[in-house]
Amino acid sequence: MEKKGALDLNIFSKIHDILALRAANVGSQSQQPLDKRETPQMEDFGSDHLELQNVALLVSEISGMSKPDVMKIIPELIEGLENTSDTDSAKPVNVSSRPSDETIVPPDKVQKPDSIAMPEDFRCPISLELIRDPVIVSTGQTYERAFIQRWIDCGNRTCPKTQQKLQNLTLTPNYVLRSLILQWCEEKGIEPPTRSKSDGSSLEVGEDRLAIEALVRNLSCSSLDERKSAAAEIRSLAKKSTDNRILLAESGAIPALVKLLSSKDPKTQEHAVTSLLNLSIYDQNKELIVVGGAIGPIIQVLRMGSMEARENAAAAIFSLSLIDDNKIMIGSTPGAIEALVELLQRGSSRGRKDAATALFNLCIYQANKVRAVRAGILAPLIQMLQDSSSIGATDEALTILSVLVSHHECKTAIAKAHTIPFLIDLLRSSQARNKENAAAILLALCKRDAENLACIGRLGAQIPLTELSKTGSDRAKRKATSLLEHLNKLQVL
Repeated sequence: MEKKGALDLNIFSKIHDILALRAANVGSQSQQPLDKRETPQMEDFGSDHLELQNVALLVSEISGMSKPDVMKIIPELIEGLENTSDTDSAKPVNVSSRPSDETIVPPDKVQKPDSIAMPEDFRCPISLELIRDPVIVSTGQTYERAFIQRWIDCGNRTCPKTQQKLQNLTLTPNYVLRSLILQWCEEKGIEPPTRSKSDGSSLEVGEDRLAIEALVRNLSCSSLDERKSAAAEIRSLAKKSTDNRILLAESGAIPALVKLLSSKDPKTQEHAVTSLLNLSIYDQNKELIVVGGAIGPIIQVLRMGSMEARENAAAAIFSLSLIDDNKIMIGSTPGAIEALVELLQRGSSRGRKDAATALFNLCIYQANKVRAVRAGILAPLIQMLQDSSSIGATDEALTILSVLVSHHECKTAIAKAHTIPFLIDLLRSSQARNKENAAAILLALCKRDAENLACIGRLGAQIPLTELSKTGSDRAKRKATSLLEHLNKLQVL
């Protein structure tokens, strides 16, 4: 199938660039024509264009296009090359494909890395381009900072090249490799790569630091408007890039933002808690935020702030609780889980979702399960199970219940809260994933508990369980079959 658009333009650009670099060597080297059996259309073109055909076929291997497809567009390539040559015979490079602010340099002065053999260690395994800002991940592999950070920010926790689990998300600058790349560029006459800017920022790193330090100072100034403005700017900067998150933390933003969490101005408070949320995306900042005494003030915002501030406070709790030690600290902070349960019950749609995510993560730690149940989490969870207007709410409630039910005290509380009838209803009418989770929770409730088992028998669970044992996922079939076996044993007794 013929492809149109950006791919064709890239092919044109690559071929033109290669021809430009070969122009100085025309006549000094001979290129053997390709086998005519592979390119039957070759005789339709003049011998003057054999060079272009050969290069086009080479480029086809790079671009992924088939040889027949490339041969179809050769007349267009020839016409484009001839038009360019007519206007400026000294510059056969496709100028229109360059950025507007890039200086055009004759090809005999500066070469492009793509045009010569590049050491594989100099390519980013993700982008396959010359690395500008090399960083090392915990597996020892080196990547372009921007690409590996984007990979991590998307929630991936494995090394793209080795597929090994990343033990941490620290990105360590590879100064040795950068030095080697700069030396190689100098030897080959290639313009050395410059480090990319911080996601669109127009400031160089040194200027970034000065600007950020000025903003951090403004967080503590006497003017409320200046404090609010600085917090808003830091909120935006911390959202944009890892470089900004590192610079902000190094410049002392975290303790200043923690102080602003107690601001009586709602908007300043919102900017402060959201800034801390954005800063916490970088793992090393999580520890700094906790050590900086942020947990208590964040909980206060979660209880008393504006709805948007409360939402972002819950999201910050979730982010910080990704570190296991923080699960313990947050859970043991007075009022933390109670405030999340309150948001789960009475918050906005987004607030309930943020609270549910944070509570699920906290309840992975055993002691927090009991705290959540004692804080009244079961009432909003049961309400979410009944909320037919929101499939997501049902899914979130089941996910949290599946964590809670593994604790004996919580298991007893779930059964006493009359959750079983709602779980059986989900077996009959819900989506496949919810049926699976409902069956898993019911099985946990009925293990070594004849009373709960008799209850699901009285409520007619056999029919939907039998159906699920035949049509469900592998996990759902196992859970349903196990429950049916328990029920059959109970009937025999």
